[in-house]
Amino acid sequence: MHVADAAAVRLVGLRKTFGSGAKAVHAVDGVSLTVADGEFFALLGPSGSGKTTILRLVAGFETPTAGRVELGGVDVTRLPPFRRDVNTVFQDYALFPHLSVQDNVEYGLRVAGVPRRERRRRADEALAAVRLSGFGGRAPSQLSGGQRQRVALARALVNRPKVLLLDEPLGALDLKLREEMQVELVSIQRQVGITFVVVTHDQQEALSLSDRLAVVNEGRVEQVGTPAEVYERPATRFVAGFVGTANLLAPGAGAELMGQDATFSVRPEKVHLKPVDGPDGAPPSGLQDVEDDEVAALGVVREVTYAGPTSRYTVDLDAGPAFVVLAQNASSHADVTALRGRRVCLTWQRRDAVRLPPTPAAEPVERALQP
Repeated sequence: MHVADAAAVRLVGLRKTFGSGAKAVHAVDGVSLTVADGEFFALLGPSGSGKTTILRLVAGFETPTAGRVELGGVDVTRLPPFRRDVNTVFQDYALFPHLSVQDNVEYGLRVAGVPRRERRRRADEALAAVRLSGFGGRAPSQLSGGQRQRVALARALVNRPKVLLLDEPLGALDLKLREEMQVELVSIQRQVGITFVVVTHDQQEALSLSDRLAVVNEGRVEQVGTPAEVYERPATRFVAGFVGTANLLAPGAGAELMGQDATFSVRPEKVHLKPVDGPDGAPPSGLQDVEDDEVAALGVVREVTYAGPTSRYTVDLDAGPAFVVLAQNASSHADVTALRGRRVCLTWQRRDAVRLPPTPAAEPVERALQP
């Protein structure tokens, strides 16, 4: 049964506790979220954040302590995995090495009693969808890592599930292949048109793949939104620091530079760096061209990291914190590294500074947060 126009996945007050008493671990702690039909949705978080447990609760591999799981508007909280209209693709692919690619893809249909001719037709369609037509006769050992990943996708797609769950699907691939497969995954999802829910700890992967994502931390969802919303407008200090790199201004520095006694986040690529030539005690020329809608801060370049197309500068601000600046290289390596130890003026647009919730006193924030 599938309720028309219902969300593909809906989690309501979902909790999962392992153990009891003082040793209880709340792996998932009151998660509520909705994934639309046909959406590519990512669960992003560090190791141990609870994102994989959420996926296992949706798949039916774990039973929630509280809350419910709905698929297509139907409560499936107490249903076993085989009665849920989902399939799961794991990081290790889990292909049968003794079976051909064709037989691997057909396996689930054969178990379900689908006639041979229909199995072959649907397996051929699934292999075509992942761009592996003509590979049916090969053994998994004859394929590259990316090809094996696509076979695993074809095997999951051949059953035509309403939702496809992917648990760190690209984690075992090298960087270049992982980037190529990100493009492939998005293309495949658009072609087949079903809902994808992917778990990943890779921020760039989540931003590249998803229509929307949920950032998970310590069993709770910190923010849900489009990649641009989450990156450009982080809702919490954790999101600001985990999704990319964030420069944080504590309340004291925020009051001095932003005019508000609050914590602010500024992305490194939003900050512009300019050397100043005024000697100590003299007004630096770098402040003369600051616009009304800009914030300016003076400091000293502590470190420079040259990375080909870009350089990364760490600047100790006079106002207190260290700021990271990312800039495209328009000059030589020698010119870039010559800024080490120089006084500079940093500027950024006021609109690019995001005000964050208050910081607990026990947690220092006057630093650049990095993943």
